[in-house]
Amino acid sequence: MSVSATLSDEIYLQVVTFLYREAYLLDHWKLEEWLSLLTEDACYLMPVRITEEGIGSGGFLPGLYHFEENKSSLTLRIKRLQTQFAWGENPPPRTRRFIGGVLVHRGDRDHELEVTSSLLFLRSRGDSPDLGILSAERQDILRLTPEGLRLARRLILLDHTVPSLESLFIL
Repeated sequence: MSVSATLSDEIYLQVVTFLYREAYLLDHWKLEEWLSLLTEDACYLMPVRITEEGIGSGGFLPGLYHFEENKSSLTLRIKRLQTQFAWGENPPPRTRRFIGGVLVHRGDRDHELEVTSSLLFLRSRGDSPDLGILSAERQDILRLTPEGLRLARRLILLDHTVPSLESLFIL
């Protein structure tokens, strides 16, 4: 599959379908299957947001992340969740990811797409009536491979300066 000079509706539909499928896999704790959607060199980042005065301020601390992961570290994290030592996620929380505002552009490389989307993330745990809510912009690089689209990079830009969840896990 190649990206034409103008992105087609078919490519846009493939991207949106990929994002929805990814959200479904994560919400249903199909984590091994989710890992298969990542490239071997995948990078998964969530920088720390700060509040600054003035229009055009960056709003994020350079080099400081809530998490800075790659496929290997995400694989280890998921393996740990399958042990008795993952008490922070046991029982598993109930999550729901709402994806919207999807914009797709050709990437710097012929086989890559730059995708921006909005995320609304809801999380509940156990019998607690509390509902954790996060919103963010995600800036992804999706790579076109013979197996289909794969996530090569995700930058998660939280709208919050202080996340309200006990565990951020995977957004």
